[in-house]
Amino acid sequence: MSSTKMQSDDPGAEQPFISHLIELRDRLIRMLIAIGIVVLVLFPFANGLYTYIAAPLLAHLPEGSTMIATQVASPFLTPFKLALIAAIFIAMPFLLYQLWAFVAPGLYQHEKRLAVPLLLASILLFYLGMAFAYYVVFPLVFAFLTGTTPEGVEMMTDISAYLDFVLTLFFAFGVAFQIPIATILLVLIGATSPAALARKRPYVIVGVFVVGMFLTPPDVISQTLLALPMWLLFEIGILLSKLLLRQRRPDVGDTMAAVAPAPSEAQGGAGAEAGDSDRWRPMTDEEMEAELDLMDEEDARESRATPSQDAAPAIDPVEDKIVRANKLRDLGNDFAARQLLYEVLEEGSDDQRRVARNILGQLDD
Repeated sequence: MSSTKMQSDDPGAEQPFISHLIELRDRLIRMLIAIGIVVLVLFPFANGLYTYIAAPLLAHLPEGSTMIATQVASPFLTPFKLALIAAIFIAMPFLLYQLWAFVAPGLYQHEKRLAVPLLLASILLFYLGMAFAYYVVFPLVFAFLTGTTPEGVEMMTDISAYLDFVLTLFFAFGVAFQIPIATILLVLIGATSPAALARKRPYVIVGVFVVGMFLTPPDVISQTLLALPMWLLFEIGILLSKLLLRQRRPDVGDTMAAVAPAPSEAQGGAGAEAGDSDRWRPMTDEEMEAELDLMDEEDARESRATPSQDAAPAIDPVEDKIVRANKLRDLGNDFAARQLLYEVLEEGSDDQRRVARNILGQLDD
């Protein structure tokens, strides 16, 4: 029992299948307990918290006007609902850590290095979007809405309807501020490139203004206040994706120096391999090419030894994946190359897996 608990607390530990169910249950319980504790802490301040959220509207209501509650239980349930949602937002770092600790054993090392900064940046951008909505957009939106009230109509907003309205805007702006993360992910998975995104800039500019038109009241100021940050975040996403691609393309000289064997290793390598033939060592590009040529010659000899009756012998699909992975690596699409190499590790022969491991080692350098 203690060993299982120690494994579940280590995000990098590999676990058997059965323990995943136990770990998932434990982590969900921890998440619920964390939310419950924060709710208990916030509940005594629920009314004050609602007053703070309602401040942008109250500041623009006509003198003598107040908010109202049209339901019997609204004065209690609405602040409680706000406290619950605020507790989820406050506990979000802990909740995401629990999710990360659960999925981390199933990720490769390069995926972990990529996921952690993207996850942290996504959380910060979501909070930044909420803060931008509260401090910049809400005052302008409510000034516009209260200013357009027809004559003879007294504006008295229901507290439950107001909470639903501001939560919708909080979520909309939080999601809109995820544009850099979405841009980087699209580039890293090979769906597009920074140059292709830059060429679509005119369409993006029009698109963000259309989105701003639907998410904000029908005035130019609030629409522009949402559209301009979205456009700037799109440009930041393109810039960051370019920097990431440059970091993931090491120089050929550095790669060769990292994988080339030392002179003493080259002289004594035969004896070492004779003692331990299964021991893995990095291969140079020339050695990998020679290994691929050797496999091609063996396939050719086998095809000549077995005369074909109707058609030429089929190409080895695993070898074809290795060739395609090399081409993708040369083109800078490391993500797609890795996917093919992982398939080779599952389907290929010993020689093919050895070549795939060497290519993956070069991609990780």
